[in-house]
Amino acid sequence: MSEHRRKMPPQQPPTGGRAATRRAAQQPVGRRSAPAHDVGTGAPSASYGPASSHGEEQRPYGGRAEARRAAQRGSRRKGADVGPGGPAGPGGSGGGRRGGGGRGSGPGRGSGGPPPGKKRIIDYPRYGKYGWRRWMPSWKLVTGTFLFFVTSLMGAGAIAYTQVEIPNEALTAKSQNNIYYWADKTRMVATGSGQNRQIVNFEQIPKSMQNAVISAENKTFWDDSGIDPMGIGRAVWNMAKGGETQGGSTITQQYVKNNRLDDQSQTLSRKVKELFISMKVGGEVEKYDIMAGYLNTAYYGRGAYGVQAAARAYFNTDAEKLNPSQSALLAAVLKGATYYDPAGYPEIDSEATPEKNTKRATERWAWILDEMKNDGHLSAEERAKYTTFPKVEVPKKSANLSGQIGYLVSTAKANVKAQFGITEQDLERGGYEIYTTFEKEKVNALEKSVTKILDEYIDPKKRPKEDTNVQFGGASVDTATGKIVALYGGVDATKHFRSNADNTGAQVGSTFKPFVLAAAMTDGVRDKDLGEVQDRSTRTIVDPDKSRYSGQNKLTIRKYNGEIWHDDKGKEWRQTNDDDASYKDMTLRRAMVKSANSPYVQLGMDVGIDKVREAAIKAGLRPDSLVPGEFPSFSLGVSSPSAIRMAGAYATFANEGKQNDPYSVETVKREGVVIKQHEGKPATAFSPAVANNVTDVLRSVVDEEEGTGRKARIPGREVAGKTGTTDGNKSAWFVGYTPQLSTAIDMYRFDDDETKKNREFQEMFGTGAQPRIHGSSFPSRIWQDYMTGAVASYPVKSFPKPEKLEGAEPVFGGGATSPTPTPTATTPSPTMTTPTPTTTPPTTPPTTTPPPTATRTPKPGKTTCDVWNWNCDNTGEPGDPGGNTGQPTTTGTPSGTPTTPSGTPSDDGNGNNGKPEDGTWIP
Repeated sequence: MSEHRRKMPPQQPPTGGRAATRRAAQQPVGRRSAPAHDVGTGAPSASYGPASSHGEEQRPYGGRAEARRAAQRGSRRKGADVGPGGPAGPGGSGGGRRGGGGRGSGPGRGSGGPPPGKKRIIDYPRYGKYGWRRWMPSWKLVTGTFLFFVTSLMGAGAIAYTQVEIPNEALTAKSQNNIYYWADKTRMVATGSGQNRQIVNFEQIPKSMQNAVISAENKTFWDDSGIDPMGIGRAVWNMAKGGETQGGSTITQQYVKNNRLDDQSQTLSRKVKELFISMKVGGEVEKYDIMAGYLNTAYYGRGAYGVQAAARAYFNTDAEKLNPSQSALLAAVLKGATYYDPAGYPEIDSEATPEKNTKRATERWAWILDEMKNDGHLSAEERAKYTTFPKVEVPKKSANLSGQIGYLVSTAKANVKAQFGITEQDLERGGYEIYTTFEKEKVNALEKSVTKILDEYIDPKKRPKEDTNVQFGGASVDTATGKIVALYGGVDATKHFRSNADNTGAQVGSTFKPFVLAAAMTDGVRDKDLGEVQDRSTRTIVDPDKSRYSGQNKLTIRKYNGEIWHDDKGKEWRQTNDDDASYKDMTLRRAMVKSANSPYVQLGMDVGIDKVREAAIKAGLRPDSLVPGEFPSFSLGVSSPSAIRMAGAYATFANEGKQNDPYSVETVKREGVVIKQHEGKPATAFSPAVANNVTDVLRSVVDEEEGTGRKARIPGREVAGKTGTTDGNKSAWFVGYTPQLSTAIDMYRFDDDETKKNREFQEMFGTGAQPRIHGSSFPSRIWQDYMTGAVASYPVKSFPKPEKLEGAEPVFGGGATSPTPTPTATTPSPTMTTPTPTTTPPTTPPTTTPPPTATRTPKPGKTTCDVWNWNCDNTGEPGDPGGNTGQPTTTGTPSGTPTTPSGTPSDDGNGNNGKPEDGTWIP
C-alpha cells in the first residue's frame, strides 16, 4: 500500500499502551494516595484522552479485565467515592464503570483512598475490623462504659439518698408486756398482748453488753457510716468459698431491720431499702440511740425481746447488773438462740440439743471475751477472771394467770387505774413495770389455809346439795400502811373469774357492829326530847362498859325519841337474836362478845343510821358498798363490802384511828424510770381513844371464854376480831387483827356461772357436814391458821391501852333500866334536901354483871370447849348469833329499804339476805 492510502497511528509515549495499563491495574487500590511521581502525562489516565459526553473515559485496549478486578477490589472497601473534581477529582485518576482505578494525589478519594464519612462516637461493632476483632471492644470503650456505669450508679444513689426518709419505729418493735413484781421485787408474771420486752434507757445498758456485741458483730460501730462495705465483701467471699455463712450487716443495719422496717424477709428490695435507710440513720441518728434501739429490740430466745427481758430470762437479774461474762453469753445467743441457748431446742432441730448448744455457746462465749480483750474492752486481768461458763437459769414455762396470780394481777391492775390514772388503753400498750405489795409467802400461806378446809370438809360429790358452789375469799392488810400483802380470790382465776377478795355481794353480818360502836363513842346518842338533827353538845357519848341495852329477843325497836319503828307495811319492828336467845340488860361490851343483835340495832337507831354510815365510811368502807336508806337492820351488816375493804377498815382501829386506803401497787416504772409512786397519807377517822376502845372490846370477843371469836386466838399474840353470820345462814365472816396485820375471811355459797339468770346466795345448813356455818367455824379457823404463820416473823407487840372517853356517860337504851343508887349512911344536915332517886344513872355501873340466860353446852363426852376444838358446840351456838337475823317477826321490808338485788336487804320473813351486787368489782 502506498503511503498516501495508509496512515500510521500517532506515536505513543514510551510509557503508554497496554504495558502502562497493566502496571496501573497492579497498583494498590483504595488505601493510600498515589505517589507523587505517578502524577503527570505519564499517568495511565492521561492516555485515554478526553472524557466522552457521558462522562466515561476511553478504556485502554485490553484493560477490561484489570479494570473489573480493580472495581471489585474497591467494592469490598465500600467503593470509591466521587470527589468534587469529577470522577477522580482534580489531578486524580478516575474510575469509570469499567476503567481501572488509578492512583492520584488530589483531594478526591478514589477507590484507593481512605474511607469517606463521619467518625462514630461509640465505635462498636468496631469500624475497619474484621472477624472476631470487629466484636471485641477496645480498652477505651470498656473504660468509658465502666466509668459511665459507676457515675450513673452514684448519681442514682445520691438521688435515692436524698429521697429516702427514716421510717418511724415499728409498732411491734415497741410492743411490750406489763411486768408485775412481788413486794420483794422478784418477778411475778408478764401480762399483755405484746412481746416479752421491757425497754431500758441507754444509761441502763452496761458497757460490757455494748462492747460484747461490738466485738462480736461490728468492731467499727462507733466510726462507720451505718454500713460496712468491707464486711459485706468478707461475707460474700466467705460464702463463695463455702465457709461459714455470716451476715455482712452492721449493728445499724440490724437496728433498722428490727426497729424501723420490722421486716425479716430476705428479698432484694428489702435489702436495698435497708441499705439506704441504714446510711440515712447512720448519718442522722446518734450512735447511742442506735445501740440502745438494737439491744432493746433484738431477740435473745426464751421469748425474750430486748436486753432487759433477756437478763431476766437467763440470769434472773436486771440488765444494768450484767457482768462481762453474762454479757458475752447474751451476745453469743444473738447469733441464733436455737443453736446457742444452753437449754437447747431439740423439738425444733435435733442438732439443737442442750449438750451441743452448750458446746457451741461456750466456744462463742470464750471467743467474744477474747475479742473484747483484743479490742481493748477488757484488760488481761479481768479477762482472766471469766474462765467458767456463767450459770444460766432453767427456762421457765410461759407465764399464765392461773391460781391466785390472776386475782393478784386484776387487783393490781384496778389499783393502777384508780390510784395513778393510767387508763386501760395505756396498759394495753404495755411497757409498764408494776411493783406490787403482795408478799409471795403470805399469798401462798393464805391459799394453803383455805385449801385445807376445802380438802378436808367440802365434798360436792358426797353432799351435792350442801357443798356445791362453796366459795371462800380473803384479804390481809398491813395495819400501819394499808398495803395489801395477801389475798385469796378463789380456787383458780382461770376457772372462777371474779375475785372473792373483792366485792362479791356477800353481806358482812355482825362484823359491821364495831362501826356502830365507833359511831356511838364518837357522836353519841341523841336526846329524845330534841329534834332529829343534833350536834355533839346535845348528844351523850357512850361508854361500852357503863352503858346498858336490852338484849331481849324480839325487842320492839324504837326511834331515838321513843316512837316505835314501823316498816313500810306499818308493822312494828321486833328484833330477833340468833337462835332466839334472849338476854337481860347487858353492856355493849358483852353484847359484842355474845354478838347479840337487839342492843346494837337499838343503839344504831339512837345514834342515827346516818352517823353509823359515816363511821363505816371513815373507817374505810366504800360508800357504794353500803345499802341506801335508814332502817334498823343497817347496823347488822346487810351491806356487802369486800374482804379487802373490811380488812382495811379494821386496820383503822388497829392504827389508833388513822385510816389508810388499802392499796396493792407501790411503784410503776416505764423504760426503767419511776413514773408513779404511792404517796398515800393516813386520814384521821377516829380519835385514838375511840379506836383503842373499839379494839379493847374486840379483844374481849377473842379473849373471853364466851366470846364468839375465841377460836381465833394466837398463842403469845394479842388478837382483836369479830365474827359475822347473816340471816338464812347464807354468809359467814371473821375479821380480826393483831397490832401489825388485819385479815378478813368470808365464806358463802353462790353459783358463779354467769350464764344463769336469777342467781341467789344459797343457804349453808349442812355445808361441810356442819348443822350450820358460823363466823366462828370455818372462817375463824382459816383466819387463825393463816395468821399464826403470817405474824410469826413480826415482833411481839401489844395494843395500846384504851383511854377514857371524854364526856362519856352511861346510857340505857332499848328499855334497859338503870340500877337504883344505894343511899348513903350519912345523915343530911337540916339545910340539905334529901335526894330522891331518879332515873339518872349512877356514875359507876353496878359491880355485878347479870348472868347470861343462854349457857354453852359442851358436846357429849366434853366437859369444856377449849379454843383449839374449833368444832365444839357449833350446833345452835348462842355465842355466835352472827349478824342480821333480825328483821321483824312479821314479813315485810324495812321502810325505805330497796328490794333490788344490788346489795340491799330483802326480806325472807326473818332477815335480810341480799343478792350479789352487779357493778364494778373494785375493792
